[in-house]
Amino acid sequence: MKLYYTPGACSMNPHIMLREAGLKFDLVKVDLGTHKTPEGKDFYSINPKGYVPALELDNGQILTENPAIAQYIADQKPEAKLAPANGTLERYRLQEWLGFIGTELHKTFGPLWNPSASEAEKKATHDKLTKRFEFIAKNLEGKQYLMGDQFTAPDAYVFVMLQWAQYHKVDLSKYAGLKTYHERIAARPAVKAAIEAEFGKQ
Repeated sequence: MKLYYTPGACSMNPHIMLREAGLKFDLVKVDLGTHKTPEGKDFYSINPKGYVPALELDNGQILTENPAIAQYIADQKPEAKLAPANGTLERYRLQEWLGFIGTELHKTFGPLWNPSASEAEKKATHDKLTKRFEFIAKNLEGKQYLMGDQFTAPDAYVFVMLQWAQYHKVDLSKYAGLKTYHERIAARPAVKAAIEAEFGKQ
């Protein structure tokens, strides 16, 4: 498999998942400014949507979108327990989390990446994100991870969102549980390896 990624982007989610699953894969860095790979290939020819992640499967097919890629990876290595079995209520709970993270967290960050966004728009975005993270913090009470004591696909996704929150200085200081959760995930060997691969030794 081949993962097309941009350092620190949401593609870090499947990057972590691939390492957690212990699967073999190659990394291809994408410059989202030029939409080119290091070899000069037009990224739009790989993913017409123009954004990462994109996962090239061994049969040459391209899979896109974080929730789909994360579940595909999890299903390649069921013993890693990165997702409950298909058809179970727990699997639908996982999909519920991935849907929430993708639509209510991930997309909400949009104005903070936009240099032309007004200060009022950025303030409104910070307020909305704080409420969304509060929901996650409440759901983490008494648990190690979002779905219990087992690290699963939504945890990798939330970790990246917490990295973004830190970068954009979203104030989550009143949610001590989130800080502990973030640190717990950051300490995982697969997560450390993904960060080192994308940014070098920290």
